[in-house]
Amino acid sequence: MKAAFLPDRGVVKVSGEDARNFLNGLVTTDATLLRPGLGRFGALLTPQGKITADFLITEAPAGHGGGFLIDCPRALAPGLAAKLGFYKLRAKVTVENLSDSLGVLAAWDGEPAVKPDLAFADPRQATLGWRILVPEELAPKLADLIGAEMLDSSAYDAHRIAAGVPRGGLDFMYGDAFPHETNMDRLHGVDFDKGCYVGQEVVSRMQHRGTARTRTVRVILEDFSPEPGTAILAGDKSIGTMGSTSGQNGLALVRIDRAADALDAGLPLTSGGLGLRLADPDDIRPAPKQTVA
Repeated sequence: MKAAFLPDRGVVKVSGEDARNFLNGLVTTDATLLRPGLGRFGALLTPQGKITADFLITEAPAGHGGGFLIDCPRALAPGLAAKLGFYKLRAKVTVENLSDSLGVLAAWDGEPAVKPDLAFADPRQATLGWRILVPEELAPKLADLIGAEMLDSSAYDAHRIAAGVPRGGLDFMYGDAFPHETNMDRLHGVDFDKGCYVGQEVVSRMQHRGTARTRTVRVILEDFSPEPGTAILAGDKSIGTMGSTSGQNGLALVRIDRAADALDAGLPLTSGGLGLRLADPDDIRPAPKQTVA
């Protein structure tokens, strides 16, 4: 088993007697189903349905003070805490940014020998493994406890990219992407059966009308990696932009209609003058509608 501490991740805590219902009325996942040892993937959206922050969330056991712990991009943690504080109004809720004292250890390629209190399986995709919330200075000892080899965070990033899971700030821009564009609907990040939340109307409309035109897809690179944001061309027509890469694996944000047309016409794809191809052509085809598992 492998493990890596992720320095780009932070933790925000939401606690108080109204915390569960408070979160459930704001985020895309069903917070009523959260419990210790279980994680869910979700996001806080703008009223227009675009992603402000995406995150993994779990419930802390009573021995750790209870409440809900949000594993989010560390750079977004202060803003997320402030935004949640803005929404709380008279709700009996406390919001804290714990990122200076609590971080995230990712573990994959196996099962932990023991499961620490703040551990949960990554709900997005089974191959991503486990998340464990832990202070950075204790991460090496915890990796040893669960039977994992401690690696650099770049190893986890390579694993994430190979799994086809996008990362905000590299594969899409916060405030500019809808959940469907980042495959949140395919990664169990949107519960289409729960009640209202911020931005729900737009997301539900895209789901039921099938109007998502842009998707994050996996690509295989033939040579060196183009920089994130480099245009992807089919012939001389732009069909999308490159995201993060590792070795020959990469992610790209593409217009699925244009990519399908290029695929059907047999047009080669290039980015920065370098050749690439779709890892799985089915990534640009409509997927069966699904809710959170």
